[in-house]
Amino acid sequence: MDADSVMNIGRQAMEVTMLLAAPILLASLAVGLLVAMFQAATQINEMTLSFVPKLMIIAVVMMAAGPWMIRQITGFTTRLIENVPYMIG
Repeated sequence: MDADSVMNIGRQAMEVTMLLAAPILLASLAVGLLVAMFQAATQINEMTLSFVPKLMIIAVVMMAAGPWMIRQITGFTTRLIENVPYMIG
């Protein structure tokens, strides 16, 4: 196993991590922006007002994208485990 193999595995791991985190982060960002605009317009500065909608949208995104996320991480792990014999020998 050489340095190129390690870098390739690391790159793939980072790609999978970004793919898995993107839907949750983007949904949370969008809801946070909408809540911030609402708070700025109404001058209501309540911390729970931004937390609860983000928590709810993250739960919805996890339910909707959960099966896809599980397939992605399972596929990556399966490929990694299947390639172990080729990496060490």
